Amino acid sequence: MGSRSGQNIENSKPGFSDKRWTIMAALLGTSTAIMLFQGLQQETNPSSIREISLVIIGICLPFQVIYFMIHTYVIENSDAIGANQHTVLQRLSTLCQVVAYMSLTGVILLWYNMSKMVGIAFTLSALIAIVLVRLAMSQVESLEKERAEPD
Repeated sequence: MGSRSGQNIENSKPGFSDKRWTIMAALLGTSTAIMLFQGLQQETNPSSIREISLVIIGICLPFQVIYFMIHTYVIENSDAIGANQHTVLQRLSTLCQVVAYMSLTGVILLWYNMSKMVGIAFTLSALIAIVLVRLAMSQVESLEKERAEPD
């Protein structure tokens, strides 16, 4: 699986993977689209719930972008980054991911604003999806560690 820098991210530095990059790219794209379309809707038909939702998503957007900056820096400079610097960058990356996931709260509020049933359904499915993705990622990482360890 190739990456943006021509090397496989999976093998470069622990904590920076194609999987995480893809999830964050999808989240950034979704947040940007929502800000655009719901922002236009807010101008023509103001709603306090939509305003709060857009504020939440707007707060999370910079963290989504910073994640990509950190990720790209680590991948492009993987040979020059020491263990301590890598640890700090990985922690910052994780913080950015956590804040980025909070943008889903704004999305949930938008769906609740549209319909209570849609909001409940989206909330439940989002929580299940997050748990399943995190479980899958941890299983893949465990399997990779098992393969890397000599018998």
